[in-house]
Amino acid sequence: DQLNRFAGFGIGLASLFTENVLAHPCIVLRRQCQVNYHAQNYHLTPFTIVNIMYSINKTQGPRALWKGMGSTFIVQGITLGTEGIISEFTPLPRELSHKWSLKQISGHLLLKGLTHVVAMPFYSASLIETVQSEIIRDNPGILDCVKEGIGRVVGMGVPHSKRLLPLMVLTFPTVLHGVLHYVISSIIQKLVLFVLKRGNSHNLPTESSTSIQSMLDAYFPELIASFAASLCADVMLYPLETILHRLHIQGTRTIIDNTDLGYEVLPINTQYEGMRDCINTIKREEGMLGFYKGFGAVVVQYMLHVAVLQLTKVIYSTLLQNVS
Repeated sequence: DQLNRFAGFGIGLASLFTENVLAHPCIVLRRQCQVNYHAQNYHLTPFTIVNIMYSINKTQGPRALWKGMGSTFIVQGITLGTEGIISEFTPLPRELSHKWSLKQISGHLLLKGLTHVVAMPFYSASLIETVQSEIIRDNPGILDCVKEGIGRVVGMGVPHSKRLLPLMVLTFPTVLHGVLHYVISSIIQKLVLFVLKRGNSHNLPTESSTSIQSMLDAYFPELIASFAASLCADVMLYPLETILHRLHIQGTRTIIDNTDLGYEVLPINTQYEGMRDCINTIKREEGMLGFYKGFGAVVVQYMLHVAVLQLTKVIYSTLLQNVS
C-alpha cells in the first residue's frame, strides 16, 4: 500500500513536472509565434520549432526559453483560489454530482467563467512575461505578475499605448476560450476514461501480474485521459487562442524575439478594434494558416508528454516487478 501511494505520487509529480516545467519552452515559443504578425515562417511543424529554439538558446541562453514560468504558476494559483472562494460564498457548484441537472451545469460553467474574469488581468501580465524578449527586459520579480495585473485593473503602473484594449473588450474572448477549453477537455477525458476502463475489463491479467497490472490500471488511464483531453482542447481551440493572445498583448509595448531568425527583436504594433476585427485582419493579411502560427510547438509539447508518460510507465513497472 505504501509503495502504491508513493508510486501514485511519483507518477502525478512526473506529469506535473512535464506539463509545467519541461514543456514551458514550447509554451514560450508557441505564444511568441502566435503574437508575431510580422512572421514569414509560421512554424507549423516541430522541425522548424526545434531549430528556432536552438537559435534562441544559442544567442540568449537557456533562460530565454523558461521566462515567465513563475508567473504561469501564480496565474494557476489565482485561478484555483478564486474558484474556491466564489464557490464557497455562492451556490455555484465547484464539482458536478453524478445526478447533474441543467441548472447545476449552468452554475458550474458560470463559476468557471467568473474565475477567468478575475484571473484575466494576471493572465495578461503573465503572457507579456512569456513573450517579452530576454534581450530588452529587466529581471522581473516573482510577484511582478500580480503587481502588473492589479495595475492593469486600476489603470496604473507600466505605461501602455492608446491601442491597449480595455479589459471589458477582452472579457468575452477570454471567458469563451476558458470555458470552451474546460468543456472540451472534460468531455474528451470522460470518453477516453470510459473506453480505457472498458478495454481493461476485457483484459484479465494472469495471477503473477495481477497486483502489478491493477496498480498500473489505477493510475495510467487517468493520465492518458488527461493527456488526450488537453491535446484535443489545445488543437481545437488553437485559432481562438491566437486571437486571444493578440488582443491581450496589443498596446502593452511588448518587444518579442524575431521567430523567423532566432535573433533580433520586433515590436508588437497591432491595431485590432476587437475580436471580429482581429479575425478578419489575420484572415486577410496572413491567410487561414495565420491562426496556426507556432502550431509545431504544440506537437513538440505533447511528444514530450508521451515520452515522459512512457518512461514513467516503464520505471514504475520495473520497480513493481522487482519488489514483487
